[in-house]
Amino acid sequence: MGIASQPPINIINYYGIFHNSLYHNIVAMADKHRAKYQRFIKKLRQARFEAELTQVDVGIKLKQPQAYISKIERGERRVDIVELHEFAKLYKKPLEYFVK
Repeated sequence: MGIASQPPINIINYYGIFHNSLYHNIVAMADKHRAKYQRFIKKLRQARFEAELTQVDVGIKLKQPQAYISKIERGERRVDIVELHEFAKLYKKPLEYFVK
């Protein structure tokens, strides 16, 4: 069989299979990441409880409104490393506490 006599590759089906596989891999990675972030938030909240601080207390000490703390603890607002360092100092926890 020569090149001309080979059946054409169905590009749409090939792309569809590839696309579905890629999509499912991305969704699985996102779910895994989401679960890890939820564990992080749980530890952040637990550290606040152990420090015997309210969200209002934390907000005052970090010069932020209580809503800022609430949104972080509900997962509506993400925490960057600089903010995490401030939380860790306030809660008297090492950074490793939040990521292990």
